[in-house]
Amino acid sequence: MRYVEKPFGDTCKPGICVYCGGVPGDRDHVPSLVLLDQPFPEHLPWVPSCKKCNNDFSKDEPYLACLLECIICGTTDPQRLRRKRVVNVFAGNPGLRRNIEDEREGDLNWRPDHDKVEKIVMKLARGHAAFELYPMLVPPAEIRFMPLCALTDQERSSFEHAQSSEQDLLPEVGSRSLMRRVEGNPDSHGYGNNWIVVQPNRYRYSVIDSDGVLVRIVLSEYLACEVRWD
Repeated sequence: MRYVEKPFGDTCKPGICVYCGGVPGDRDHVPSLVLLDQPFPEHLPWVPSCKKCNNDFSKDEPYLACLLECIICGTTDPQRLRRKRVVNVFAGNPGLRRNIEDEREGDLNWRPDHDKVEKIVMKLARGHAAFELYPMLVPPAEIRFMPLCALTDQERSSFEHAQSSEQDLLPEVGSRSLMRRVEGNPDSHGYGNNWIVVQPNRYRYSVIDSDGVLVRIVLSEYLACEVRWD
């Protein structure tokens, strides 16, 4: 356990950009608003960030949001998409729609920009780790993402129900992760106590401090993501 002089309570906002460790001059919602639908949930998590990181990520977050919607709906045609936010993004950025259409291979297959997806998954994982526990600025030991439907039954069960060991020490004093353990997690919506549902069917995440830090994310109940720090 990390013994630090902290009072009990909500003292989790670090005084650095949680993405690069620089001087924060901005605040960033985690998850990004483009990944959610309106009306937005109340009390959305946010973390401090520098303006450079915030601007840099904002270039690729719409790509991931639009890509997922197009894959789920099987089209880039705005009239057939369900998420109004994605339709609005395409209306303001027709070049993005063309780029995603170019990544389509046949009727069912897509070849997305792996680097862009990984960049945003990494960003989200760092934000959640910082919000629930503490910033993770070092490179992770592993980062994975794939459709939920591509997981075997055993993989899906392991992904959905990963738990901290009963022998593990409690998370850092003052962290939200500790408070959730002590008070219970009313935001799990039946997914299990480790899951925090930001918006049903749109975004949920889990942060576990067990022999390292494990962040799991599910976007649009389609893309399963996992980032692990040893």
